[in-house]
Amino acid sequence: MNVLLTNDDGIRARGLRALYAALIEAGHTVSVVAPMRQQSGVGHSLTVFEPVRATVIEEPGFTGTGVYGTPTDCVKLALGRLLPQRPDLVMSGINAGANVGPDILYSGTVGAATEAAHEELPSMAVSHDSFSHNTGPDVDLMPQARHAVALASRINWAEVGRRRVINVNYPACPLDEAGELRICPQTSAVWKNVYLEREDPRGVPYWWLEGDIPIASIEPDSDKDLLNRGHITMTPLNFEFTDHRGMRALEKMGL
Repeated sequence: MNVLLTNDDGIRARGLRALYAALIEAGHTVSVVAPMRQQSGVGHSLTVFEPVRATVIEEPGFTGTGVYGTPTDCVKLALGRLLPQRPDLVMSGINAGANVGPDILYSGTVGAATEAAHEELPSMAVSHDSFSHNTGPDVDLMPQARHAVALASRINWAEVGRRRVINVNYPACPLDEAGELRICPQTSAVWKNVYLEREDPRGVPYWWLEGDIPIASIEPDSDKDLLNRGHITMTPLNFEFTDHRGMRALEKMGL
């Protein structure tokens, strides 16, 4: 297959490099178009008021295009200008940190995959429930990467349906200690956040966002619950936001 690979952690992130190596190892042709800088939390945003620039990165065992823009910019630029032909599959990740429940709306990883899905391309977002592979000691993500590549090859994408993203999350434990793959819905639980206020050396206040998803609000057997219990989770996503129940309620109001 011809695969477009992107992410939101940046083109030098270990998760992307692991997926790249696993895809090459499996015999696929890989085009990397990924952000030059960290873009976590940008969702499906794109650049409209300044130019989008790119640079080719060539390193031993790796070639890709780094984009000074968002993950969505990367996919749109790749499909619109950079690739000689449409890919057979778009993979986004492996993200540092899970993307389950409310994270799906904030995630640049899922945002990039969503852009590909809007273009009628098979699309998979892949995340790992740990931030250590970006900020701490090296973590070997090749087992997860190989598993994700094999998983993508096993999916009958025509049966999945149009404009779908397959969202896969791996628990923080080693892959051989993970629970079985579970196909599951996303939780409807939301983050409870707080902004911690601090002062810079000049006495000017600034804030850091912190928070968590309260355990009691997480539905049993949802993506967050199963991931917390050590399972690999898979959730098909679509982005048709129309609330048909709400439509019927409004129609009955005679508006």
